[in-house]
Amino acid sequence: MTKEELYEKLKNGFLQVLKQHQIENDTVTVSCRALTPQEAIGETARKDFPIITGKDVMIEATYRGSRGQAFTDSPTAFSGTLSEILQMEIAHNSHNCGIFIATLNAVMNSVGLCSGTVHCKTDGPEQCALDMLAFLRENYPHIRRIALIGYQPSLLEMLSRSEYEVRVLDLNPGNIGQERYGVVVEDGACKKEEVIRSFADLILCTGSTLCNGTIVDYLDLPVEVLFFGITIAGSADLLGVKRVCFADKYE
Repeated sequence: MTKEELYEKLKNGFLQVLKQHQIENDTVTVSCRALTPQEAIGETARKDFPIITGKDVMIEATYRGSRGQAFTDSPTAFSGTLSEILQMEIAHNSHNCGIFIATLNAVMNSVGLCSGTVHCKTDGPEQCALDMLAFLRENYPHIRRIALIGYQPSLLEMLSRSEYEVRVLDLNPGNIGQERYGVVVEDGACKKEEVIRSFADLILCTGSTLCNGTIVDYLDLPVEVLFFGITIAGSADLLGVKRVCFADKYE
């Protein structure tokens, strides 16, 4: 699947949801700004989350009291109707793509089709990592080699200190080549084929790959992929991918 085909599939799926609920002409407000660390994840002891170090920006859409968030590298603001959202060109416009995904999350949450659309705060990321570890042990008892796509520090630390062999891929030059929690961060652009084909028993992939389109590299693989995080909350079902997230427990 190409990036263009991916976003077209999302648009078509979202349109069907809007028509089913007869809300395609409703108004949605999307606002975005760089969040402070406290706004993003509260008061945490850990200081290496990408949103704290300034590598990620979160935007938030609101719809009928429901909030939908998405990480993006191209923040912008919008106010208008859902039908206008659907008319946006998103495959080659990262600003529009972030708006679309955040809005989709808010609407899908509002109509009861997804949960966990708001990032957890304070102790939430650490608790989520514990929940993920318990989930993996219960549902994948024979898995030993995990590829983590995207630098998520609490999850990486939890996995690296457990029984798993872990490799982590990232696109941020500031992380690549650095040792984090005993694991050297590898270049996601150069190493993904090797990791997918020769290493991983299971891939944990950040849903933020949806905003930059690199998610297409992790679809229809010979190894199972679990997507995590808030960005992919509303899209997981529309794309037919597995998502694991515990953010709704800590909102």
